[in-house]
Amino acid sequence: MHRLLFLPLFALLITTAYAEDNPPAEGFNTADSDTKAIAIADEVMSTMGGRKNWDDTRYITWRFFGFRLHVWDKWTGDLRFEQGEMTVLMNIHNKEGRVFVAGEAVSDPDTVAAKLEHGYRAWINDSYWLVMPYKLKDSGVTLSYRGVEATEDGRAADALELTFAGVGITPQNKYAVWVDQESHLVTQWGFYPDASDPEPRFIGPWSNWQRHGAILLSDGRGDKQHTDVAVFDELPRSVFEEPAATKFSLPAD
Repeated sequence: MHRLLFLPLFALLITTAYAEDNPPAEGFNTADSDTKAIAIADEVMSTMGGRKNWDDTRYITWRFFGFRLHVWDKWTGDLRFEQGEMTVLMNIHNKEGRVFVAGEAVSDPDTVAAKLEHGYRAWINDSYWLVMPYKLKDSGVTLSYRGVEATEDGRAADALELTFAGVGITPQNKYAVWVDQESHLVTQWGFYPDASDPEPRFIGPWSNWQRHGAILLSDGRGDKQHTDVAVFDELPRSVFEEPAATKFSLPAD
C-alpha cells in the first residue's frame, strides 16, 4: 500500500522539479494550457539539456536546408544572415542594421528596409524550424494535450497542440507536436495555416538529434536537412559587423 502511494508522489516530485527548472516565458497562457501538456514540455526541455543550458547557449549557426545562413547571438539579438550574394547584419530586437550585396553596401533606404524585413522574417521562420521544441512555453502560446497518438513511423507519442495570441507575424497558425514516449524528444510536427483548419498542411519528422555544446538540436526534416548546425561559446565581433565572410571552424561536438 505504501509503495503504491509512493509512486504517484515520486512522479509528482519529478514533475514539480521540471517545472521549477523551466518557468514559462512572460505571457505564456498558463491558465488555458493543459497541466499534462505543460509537464511534457518541461520534460522535453530537460531531455534537450535543460533550461539553464539553453539560456546559457549564446551563439547558434545553421544553414536553413543548406542555403540560407544564420549566425545568431541569442543574448544580444545580433544576426548575420546570408542568402546568395546578400548579407544582412542586423539586430532582431530593433530590426536595425545594414545590407550588403556582393560586398557592397546598399544605400537606398527603401531597399535596405525591405531587405532587413526579409532577413527578420527569414530568421523567424528558420529559427522556429530549428529550435521550436525550446519554445513550447513561449509568450503568447497556449499548450493543449491531444492524447497518445502514433507517429507516421508507428511509435507511441504524446500529441500536443500550440496556438498563439498576439505574438509573431502569423499568430493564426497552429502546430501539432508529437513527443516520443521513450526518448521524450519531439519526433514529428504538423503545421496548420489557421488554427481552425481541420487537417494540417503538412506533417513531417524531427530526426537526427545531436548534442551541440550543452544542448540537443535536430537537423533532419524528412527529405530536407539543415546543415552547418553548431553552437559556439565565443565568436569574433566581425561576424556581426563586417560583410566579408568571416572564417571560423565548426566546433567538434
